[in-house]
Amino acid sequence: MQKILFIGGSLNQTRMVHAVAQHLRTGYDCYFTPYYCDGLFEWAARRGWLNFTVIGGNARLQTEAYLRQHNLPIDYGGRQHNYDMVVTTSDLIIQQNIRNKKIILIQEGMTDRESLMFYLVKWFKIPRYLASTATNGLSDAYRYFCVASAGYRDHFIQKGIKPEKILVTGIPNFDHCAAFLDNDFPYKDYVLVATSDTRETFKLASRRKFLRRALAIAAGRPLIFKLHPNENIRRATREIKALAPEALIFTTENIEPMIANCAVLITQFSTVVYIGLALGKEVYSYFDVELLKRLTPVQNGGASAGHIAAVCRRVLAEESVEITEVLAYAT
Repeated sequence: MQKILFIGGSLNQTRMVHAVAQHLRTGYDCYFTPYYCDGLFEWAARRGWLNFTVIGGNARLQTEAYLRQHNLPIDYGGRQHNYDMVVTTSDLIIQQNIRNKKIILIQEGMTDRESLMFYLVKWFKIPRYLASTATNGLSDAYRYFCVASAGYRDHFIQKGIKPEKILVTGIPNFDHCAAFLDNDFPYKDYVLVATSDTRETFKLASRRKFLRRALAIAAGRPLIFKLHPNENIRRATREIKALAPEALIFTTENIEPMIANCAVLITQFSTVVYIGLALGKEVYSYFDVELLKRLTPVQNGGASAGHIAAVCRRVLAEESVEITEVLAYAT
C-alpha cells in the first residue's frame, strides 16, 4: 500500500494536512509529523533556539497535542518509512529525506510582503527562509502547488513560480467561512482585534501604535482582543490593559466564531483577515484591503481538502493534472 507523509507545523498547517488525509484514509497509509529540519537547524532546534518558529516552542506542542487528540499515526521526521508522497504546507525548507519524493505543496495562508530579502533570495539563491513566507513556492521541489484562489495563482506567477505547477483548489480552514456563523460565542457586534506574533518572530512592529489605531477605529465600541498563539501573553495583556482596560482578551479560544460575531475585524498580518472578508465584515489590515479582496480564498463549501486529495491520487497514479480541470474548482 502506498504511503503518504503529512508534515504539520502551526496548528493551522496541521489541521490543513489532516483535512486532506481524511480523504485518503482508504487505499493509502497516512502518517504525520510535526515540522522538522536537518543538520545545523536540527542541532539548533534541540537547544530551543528555534522555538519562535513552527519547528519548536508552542507551535510544536500544539501540533503534537492535536495529533495525539485525533489518534493519528506519528512518524517524527518521516524516518520510519520510505514514502511515496509528501504533503506539506511550507517549502521554506525541503528536508533531505523528502527531496526525491513526490511533493504536494499547499498554501498555508497569507504570505509576507516582498522585501529586499525576497529579491536577494531570488537573485542570489540564498536560503528561502531568510525572506520568511514571502518565498513560499519558490523551491520548485514539488509536483503541484495547491493555492487558495485565482487571485493567488496570479500572485504566485508574478513571483516567478511556474504556472503549470499552480492549481487553484482552495485551501482547507478558509473555504467555508459561512459555517462559522453557527456558533455559541456569547458576544456580538464588537470590534475584534487579531494580533500577530511580529515581535516574537523578530519583525519590526510598534504594538502601542497598533493599539492606538484599534482604539481609534473602535471609537468607543466594545473591544475584544484575540492574541496570537505564539505571543508573549503576559506582556501583550499588560500592554492592552494599559490603554484599553475594559477590553476582553482571549488567548486559546478559536478565533473563527469571534470573527463571525464581530462588526469590525482589525488585523496586522494574519490570514484570518480572509474569514472577515468572506463574511462581509468591515476589515482593517496592514496589507492593502482591496488586494486582499482579490486574493480571498475560494468559498467552495469546504471542498478544498477533497480537491487536494484528488490531486494526490492522480500524482500517485502517475497521471498528469490539467490546469483547466483544477481551475474549475474555483467556480
